[in-house]
Amino acid sequence: MGRLDGKTIAFLATEGVEQVELTEPWKAVEQEGGKPRLLSIDEGSVQAFNHLDRADTFPVDAPVGSAEAGEFDGLVLPGGVANPDRLRTDPAAVSFVRDFFEQGKPVAVICHGPWTLVEADVLRGRTVTSFPSLKTDIRNAGGRWVDEEVVVDQGLVSSRNPGDLPAFCDKLVEELCEGMHAEQARSASGVAS
Repeated sequence: MGRLDGKTIAFLATEGVEQVELTEPWKAVEQEGGKPRLLSIDEGSVQAFNHLDRADTFPVDAPVGSAEAGEFDGLVLPGGVANPDRLRTDPAAVSFVRDFFEQGKPVAVICHGPWTLVEADVLRGRTVTSFPSLKTDIRNAGGRWVDEEVVVDQGLVSSRNPGDLPAFCDKLVEELCEGMHAEQARSASGVAS
């Protein structure tokens, strides 16, 4: 029996996702009994990359426009440069991400993934880490950027790069086990605690 039995976790990615940032958290969810589902902008498959080199393709379970945050227990946003840059220009993807914060559900993001969080306007007052090139974007979006292996802020797990994946996956599973973050939901709705 796994710690995530009965939980379904959304992985949101598109063309250009960093393969290991998709596959390692996916394995961590599966090993704990959770059910990962790959959502993307389009149907079909997602082309992953190992840095700048094409890697494997992964079948999409559903387009993000037909999914709702309420169907899932948590969200994972892998990085890669092209992946979040494309996601943040898709209104359905941005809305889907924002809904997880409004519902107080755990969200895990790594590398360049926070670009989608910047676009969703969910970083105000939060402490996060990322690939260093996003530091200014995060600060301009009202977040506090730190250079640490893994950061947890009210159900939001963040890490910098593939080298941080062991710590990222551990904290991701831990936050998914905790589930709903009432404080996070109050903060998102503007209700004082």
